Amino acid sequence: MSTKVIIMGAGAASGVPSLSNGWGFCDASNPKNIRHRIGTYYNFDGTEILVDTSPDLRQQLLDNQINRLDAVLYTHAHADHLHGIDDLREINRINLSNLDIYATDKTLKDIKTRFSYLITDSQTIKDVISSPCLVAHKIKCNHEFFIHDVKITPLKLCGHNVPSNGYLFNDGEVAHIADFKWLPSSTIKLLQSKKIKLLIMPLTTPNGTRYHASLEEVLQYIDMIKPQKTILNHMASECDYQIVDLRTPKNVFPAYDCMQLDL
Repeated sequence: MSTKVIIMGAGAASGVPSLSNGWGFCDASNPKNIRHRIGTYYNFDGTEILVDTSPDLRQQLLDNQINRLDAVLYTHAHADHLHGIDDLREINRINLSNLDIYATDKTLKDIKTRFSYLITDSQTIKDVISSPCLVAHKIKCNHEFFIHDVKITPLKLCGHNVPSNGYLFNDGEVAHIADFKWLPSSTIKLLQSKKIKLLIMPLTTPNGTRYHASLEEVLQYIDMIKPQKTILNHMASECDYQIVDLRTPKNVFPAYDCMQLDL
């Protein structure tokens, strides 16, 4: 099986540069510090999955020449992870079909409240050229499901200011962690029991915030999980690419927009 991962956006909610803070601590001359909001594309041997829909989604899909998807997984309902959802109507038009989206109960309720016009059911045949057609599926943490041949286990995350979850793909091929302050023991034990090839972790700011883990805390979790390789994404303007790179072990790398990895 071949797997491709594209970090479509490596930035936190404000992007880099941000309107309020500009480049912050980031070196403006380094193109790897230019960050769209968060979004990650996976291609598992032809099964194409997107995790979260950034407000920058249209440009991200164009930049990476992505024009079809089998499913979209959501981690939580914050705007930087969700509010590009309307751009999925273009995927409906290209594929001439409905598109499946997956989220936990609270996140799914938020999606249906804010974007009710996008949601349809699998039994309804609509004109996808004129009507957006997303089919919503409710998932539970630690309850596995499949998209084609791809096994997916939602992971519980804790301490963020809205319910947030991650995803484990194919029993350890990739573990995708979204916004969190701390990881529960059940998630740590599950990840420790797998031989994680690629771990994707959020680093909003090096010093952390009330709702986000610091670099020190993130590195501690990485040391506990022991993946082969880790990518740090969701970085705000406090995270200069080169400085983060210098502060991390040799198998931990800061992300940048359009970063591609082949497993």
